[in-house]
Amino acid sequence: MPYADIGQNIRLFYTDDGSGDGPPLLLVHGWGTDSHQWSWHIDELAAKHRVIAVDLRGHGYSSVPDEGNTPRQMADDLAALMDVLAIPEVIAIGHSMGGQVVSILAVEHPDKVRKLVAVDPGYGMSADLARTFPETVAGLRGPHPHAAAVQLDRWCTTSATPAVIRRWHQRRLYGMAPHVLLQAFEAMFTLPGAIGVRPASDDYIVRRQCPVLSIWSDAERAAWESGLCKHPASKVVCWEGSSHRLHEERPGEFLVVLRRWLRAS
Repeated sequence: MPYADIGQNIRLFYTDDGSGDGPPLLLVHGWGTDSHQWSWHIDELAAKHRVIAVDLRGHGYSSVPDEGNTPRQMADDLAALMDVLAIPEVIAIGHSMGGQVVSILAVEHPDKVRKLVAVDPGYGMSADLARTFPETVAGLRGPHPHAAAVQLDRWCTTSATPAVIRRWHQRRLYGMAPHVLLQAFEAMFTLPGAIGVRPASDDYIVRRQCPVLSIWSDAERAAWESGLCKHPASKVVCWEGSSHRLHEERPGEFLVVLRRWLRAS
């Protein structure tokens, strides 16, 4: 059964596909979505790897606790999931909030992450952009939190984003528990200890010791992160003009870049 009880009354939904001799791939979705986000990629990756795709707490089919829906707790959940599955080490791949979660996993549980892939990750926000976050938090706290979440989601797309991707994510947001959307967003960006905004991002991200592949849609943030990757096998790529969900809109190109880097690193 694709559920794992990891303690503290938390049950995580996951799928487990494929096989391979190397470390398994752990696929981690973004804010307000779930592991279906990797449907574009699982089959091809599973041809040569064991692929674990998980719904984070508060998302998808996993438990929805009243409290603790934060990236740090989600990272601890992933470490516990690996223990339940007897997987000592993974290549962790995360999009958006998932990029922050797998980075925390790599910092706090370095023995569990062999390599890390961050896809337009939820860190490195500038102070100018962060000035809009209190308004977002107010909307998520207000009487129409799902409308506020969908308004924020418009930032994730471009005019070239296929309508089916835009609609899929909007539907997922409307299915989310409002308190999870609020807690996760605040813990990423506005609460004490959040690592999503610079300079807190700098201080935390530089602690990652493993090889890192980051794929960005924003040239400025790509250049910023390139100075924070310590391992010589790390690589930062920018697909300028792409949307935040570049791996969904351009899955074939994403898989090519990912596979080449995995072989080279």
